[in-house]
Amino acid sequence: MALFDMFKSKAENAVKKAVNSAVSEGIDKVSSGIGNMGNKKEKIIFSSLPTSLEEFKALPQAAMSTPFETAAMTVLAFCYYPQNKELSLQMVDFLKGPRPLSGVEKSFIADRFRDGDYVPRSYFEGSTPQNDYTPSEPYTIVVSESPYSYQNENYATLYITSGGADSPRSVQMRKAKDGKWYLWEQFILVGIRQPDSVDPWA
Repeated sequence: MALFDMFKSKAENAVKKAVNSAVSEGIDKVSSGIGNMGNKKEKIIFSSLPTSLEEFKALPQAAMSTPFETAAMTVLAFCYYPQNKELSLQMVDFLKGPRPLSGVEKSFIADRFRDGDYVPRSYFEGSTPQNDYTPSEPYTIVVSESPYSYQNENYATLYITSGGADSPRSVQMRKAKDGKWYLWEQFILVGIRQPDSVDPWA
């Protein structure tokens, strides 16, 4: 059973299911033309999902050789928070490299998840309020540049579209001496439209 099969609407009162124990091909990355931000975009396809920190680190995009890889991995890491807070934070710390999460950042993350668990998975293609933010398969994230993504040397600000928001959210990476692009700041855990199943007005 894949990771996103664990996510069920609170309105359904369903028990969340276990993560798929098999990890096969890793992540395939497909670059595609001109994005909706006016520059390059990359389509990151997760052909399998990790079940542990070790498997997360073994994913091809865990090399963080481009900021696009790190941005997509950030979304994936936060998807684990509702089921396994400690694992999720370990994944995020790995992506942050030389600058792990502070106590303030951890408190902020916890606060963001108090109102619902659906925000991270809304960044996968096919996730909408109408289907309770259930991603399509294969699990795909599209990461885009803007004309201002690389204004500051060794920093990159990229954008990911949520199925529950009208404008893309940003993730900022910083390139370290080892050549890797580490997570610097993220602005993806912000409010989006509620799933229809829990929205009294939908």
